[in-house]
Formats: sequence, structure tokens, C-alpha cells
Amino acid sequence: MAKEKFNILDSTCVPLPLENVDTDQIIPARFLSATTREGFGENLFRDWRYNKSGNKNMDFVLNDNKYSGKILVASKNFGSGSSREHAVWAIYDYGFRAVVSSFFADIFKNNALNNGLLPVVVPEKFLQNLLSLIKRKPDSLVRIDLEKQSFTLLPTGESVMFEINPYKKECMLKGLDDIDYLLSIKDLITSFEINKKRENEN
Repeated sequence: MAKEKFNILDSTCVPLPLENVDTDQIIPARFLSATTREGFGENLFRDWRYNKSGNKNMDFVLNDNKYSGKILVASKNFGSGSSREHAVWAIYDYGFRAVVSSFFADIFKNNALNNGLLPVVVPEKFLQNLLSLIKRKPDSLVRIDLEKQSFTLLPTGESVMFEINPYKKECMLKGLDDIDYLLSIKDLITSFEINKKRENEN
């Protein structure tokens, strides 16, 4: 299923300065019965957003009106635990388009790239500067430039480069999933097969 095209994203950030956030904390197992991707955002970080009585925990960042934006900033080792793709669905469905951390679990990172959510790995020192900036000035804008593979703190101009698989980068820039990408190069594949067949016949 095609996703939104991702090129340049200017946004404020939502800070989650917790290490080792696993997929069960992102979306608890009891909410995994649905088979479509929609609706999972409602239960993102469910056990942190709500208390046992079902009331909002106003101390949790997603319930704090100071913070908003399309970028979630987490501490290191985000997305560890089970391989559930639903964790990415929940983050994307909630409205986030990128997650920033100094380290992601590999499976989570791959799931994110497959579902239009950009995982941005930055150095630990830069991450701490970013979290500090958000805490001091929640309305601070940052810029993610996927084409240039750069992440910039617009108030200070501090910027770092980040890595991304070239194929996944192209898919995100064009808003394509794996099937869409194959369909987009259908003519090239057909041409290759015809030429290969001719070579084998000669």
C-alpha cells in the first residue's frame, strides 16, 4: 500500500527520554487482534497514557499539551522486544512520521522503513542536545531532509547526517511500498527478461 511521500519535514517534536522502550510498551499485546493498520494509534503507549481506571495520566508526554508534532524523539534502544509490526502501525496511525533515537532495534527499524515511518539514528550527544532543546523550548522546529539525509535543529543550526538504505530512501521519497516499487519498474523487468531470453537462445 502506497504511503505519503517523505522529503522535507519541518516539525516540533514530542520527547520520550526513556531507554529500552520495547514493542509491548509501544502497543500492548492485548490490542493486537485487529488485522488492518488503522486505529492502532488510539492505543499507542496505552499503559503509560492511561491509568488502571482508564483516565488519562496527565504526567505522560502524549497527554501534555506543551508537546506536539510529527517527530517522536526517544532515547537509545527504541523498539526492542518482539517483532510485531503493529508497533510501527500505532506510531504512524497516531500521526508521527519519524522517530529519532541513537539506536533502534533492527527489526523495528526495518518495520518502520517498510511502513513509511522514518527511523533517524543520531549520535548520543546530538540526541541529548535535542531533548534538552525540546524541554526548554517545546515550540522549537527541527528539519528532516530525507534527500540530503540531514537532521537540523533550526533554532541553532546544529545539524547531523543520518544513514538510510538507498532503496528504502527511494521508496519513501516516492511514497512507494515494495509492491508499488516493483510495479513502477515493470517495463525494466520485462525488458530484462526479453533480453535474457534472447541471450539464452543465441
